[in-house]
Amino acid sequence: MVKNILVTGGAGYIGSHVSEILIKQKKNVFIVDDLSTGFRKLINKKAIFFNSSILNKEKIKNIINNNNIDSIIHLAAVLSVGESQKKPKKYLNINVKGTKNILDAIKGSKVKNIIFSSTCAVYKDGLSNVSEASKLKPTSIYGKTKLEGEKLIKSYCKKNKINYGILRFFNVAGASLSGKIGQINKGDQLFKNLSVEIYKKKPHFNIYGHDYKTPDGTCIRDYIHVSDIADIHLKILLKLNKLSKSVVLNCGYAKGISVKEVIREFKKYSKKKVILKFLPKREGDMERITANTKKLKRFINWKPKYNNLNLIVKSCIKWEKKL
Repeated sequence: MVKNILVTGGAGYIGSHVSEILIKQKKNVFIVDDLSTGFRKLINKKAIFFNSSILNKEKIKNIINNNNIDSIIHLAAVLSVGESQKKPKKYLNINVKGTKNILDAIKGSKVKNIIFSSTCAVYKDGLSNVSEASKLKPTSIYGKTKLEGEKLIKSYCKKNKINYGILRFFNVAGASLSGKIGQINKGDQLFKNLSVEIYKKKPHFNIYGHDYKTPDGTCIRDYIHVSDIADIHLKILLKLNKLSKSVVLNCGYAKGISVKEVIREFKKYSKKKVILKFLPKREGDMERITANTKKLKRFINWKPKYNNLNLIVKSCIKWEKKL
C-alpha cells in the first residue's frame, strides 16, 4: 500500500499541487524543499515539512528512514532553459547530483516507488507528435541534465527492483481552481509573465522570436494544466505500486498552441492596451513540440479535466490577482 510519500520540491509550483491531491487521498505527505524557488505559503498545512536541500544526502536519508517512506515523487530541480545555458554547473549540481543523492539515500530503505519529473526538452527539436520512442536530443543544458537524471533513475531502479515512473512534462500552466495555490516565481514561463503584465499600467507582452517555421512565426508548445499534472502523479503512483512496473510517459494534451495564440487569449482579459514587444530568439528554445499521449491514456485510462486554453488563462489571472 502507498502510504508515506516524500515529495521533493513540494513547496514549489507543481509540488504544491501534487501534495494537495495526495493529502485529499489521505496519504501521509512529507515535503523536502530548500525554499530557493519554493515558498512556505504553498506548503500544505497537513504535510510535514523539512527545510533541506536535496544535496544534503545524510538529512534526506534520515527523513526517508525515520518516516518509513515507501514512495518518492522527485520534483526538486532547477528548470529555466535560459538560465541553464548561462549556469550549466548549477544545473548539473542540482538536477544530476541532486538526483543521485536521492537514489543514494534510498539504499536500505522501504522505498518501493519513485516518480521523476522529466521534460519534453529531452527530445529532438521540431517534432510535432512526440512519442516516448522519439529521438532524444536535448537542445538546452536543462534538457541534458534531465536526461542524465532519467538515466540514473532507470539504472538504479532496475538494479534495486524499485518501480519508477519517468514523467516527461510538456509545458505546465494554470493554477489550482481552489484558488489556494499557483505559481509565484517568474522564471521565463509565458503564462506567469503574461499574468503579471496584465495588471500593470502599461502591459508589455514579450515574444522571443517571431520568424520560426511555424504558421504564425512563434514557438508552438503543448500546454497542460497543473491540476491535470497533479492527478497524473497520483494515478501513476498507485498503478506502479499495484503492477510493480516501471514506465516512461509523456504528459501533455497532444495539442500545439503558439505563443501568439496564448497572447490573444490573455489580451481578452486586459482592460488596457497591450504593447507587443518582439525580442531575439532565446538560446536553447525549441521551435515546436507537442506530445503523443496514447501511452499515458492506456496506462492509467486517463482523461484530462482542464484541457481548455481559456480555463488555463483564467485560472492564472485569478491567482495573480490574489497575489
